[in-house]
Amino acid sequence: QVQLVESGGGLVQAGASLRLSCAASGRSFSTYAMGWFRQAPGKEREFVATINWNGGNTYYADSVKGRFTISRDNAKNTVSLQMNSLKPEDTAVYYCAARISSGIGTNRGSYNYWGQGAQVTVSS
Repeated sequence: QVQLVESGGGLVQAGASLRLSCAASGRSFSTYAMGWFRQAPGKEREFVATINWNGGNTYYADSVKGRFTISRDNAKNTVSLQMNSLKPEDTAVYYCAARISSGIGTNRGSYNYWGQGAQVTVSS
């Protein structure tokens, strides 16, 4: 069993930066691939970024490529999402997720554990 807790959300102006963190419990964190997803009001939850078990492989949604960076620290059981040049359309609840697979994944159905979410609001 893995428990995930996100932190670092907030309200910022367009063009600003935010860093989301996700703290994971459980001894197997370093074997799991991790992902970030987001859900805006009235929309489905969508893929944002994913990282493999050792941080050697990452993949991003086109909408955030070049602005967001996913990273992980297996010694601290954490995964982070650095978000730069934020836009109003980035406004959403951001979810950290873990999957019992070492490789990256973009399909939300392939993730086994989810955090409670962190609100990110970007004003214009």
